[in-house]
Amino acid sequence: MKKIEAIIKPFKLDEVKEALQEIGIQGITVIEARGFGRQKGHTELYRGAEYVVDFLPKVKLELVLDDALVDKAVAAIRGAAQTGRIGDGKIFVSSIEQAIRIRTGETGSDAI
Repeated sequence: MKKIEAIIKPFKLDEVKEALQEIGIQGITVIEARGFGRQKGHTELYRGAEYVVDFLPKVKLELVLDDALVDKAVAAIRGAAQTGRIGDGKIFVSSIEQAIRIRTGETGSDAI
């Protein structure tokens, strides 16, 4: 099993969700986040005063799935989230040693 964490632009969330549903992904966790990467924020003008926005709004997606679906899920996320501009986000893939469904006690792939 693998865990995919993706940091994307908020307005791309619906497109990414639909792309994942099309390949059969059932469960996803969405967390509102703020952060910055290479773009290091930007400046904005508010009531005549200029200020720096250090942390930009982002959305973090988390999903755990079987190894066989990882490449398809990464491709779906990348395809749906990409705008070609700076700040499109990142995708991280890591191994999951165990998963347990609390309600039934199922473990491993059955718990996903």
